[in-house]
Amino acid sequence: MNIEQARFNMIEQQIRPWEVLDQDVLNLLSIVKRENFVPAAYRNIAFSDLEIPLPGGERMLAPRVEARVLQELAIHKGETVLEIGVGSGYMAALLAARGRSVTTVEISPELADFAKQNLAANGVMNAEVVVGDGAQGWADGAPYDVVCVSGGLPIMPQEFLEQLKIGGRIAAFVGSAPVMKAQIITRVDEKQFRVSDIFETLVVPLKNAKHPSLFKF
Repeated sequence: MNIEQARFNMIEQQIRPWEVLDQDVLNLLSIVKRENFVPAAYRNIAFSDLEIPLPGGERMLAPRVEARVLQELAIHKGETVLEIGVGSGYMAALLAARGRSVTTVEISPELADFAKQNLAANGVMNAEVVVGDGAQGWADGAPYDVVCVSGGLPIMPQEFLEQLKIGGRIAAFVGSAPVMKAQIITRVDEKQFRVSDIFETLVVPLKNAKHPSLFKF
């Protein structure tokens, strides 16, 4: 396989048509080598438009989804980032390339180790992988400039909102099957938040994600 041709095709045929037009983001997808974060058995499909299996039954998000989220978050160099669900470490590497530092929380020790190895092997020094349950936020290091939730949330926990700086943004996949909404939530001030729906998708919910109450009054 011609890896560079496959990478070019991924960017031009999958990602750019999905309204990812920020040239800095497109350039970053050429610099951060996605194939280095994919399990060896799936290296030949690293650039395919699909979710790639990971250890522990988890999956990498499709490339176009990762790229669109990265673009919409519009991270600046001085910003601190929280990621929930490290996956292979690829999204953390992209976030780290744009921000000052990344704390990425992963509930699975096996997957956390896999991501740590990938990040270290690719020279990503400003992303820390922490083993823990971040499905309802992560107070250590809060408040954050940016929160990227790399798994589904049936509802948005209040904790995430409270751990965001004014002017900060959350990217999350909110809702339940058959359709979830990828949202950017911006903290306008102490009490107000602006929600923007950017696309519809379906991703696996985070383990221990909060669900709506079944009780109705």
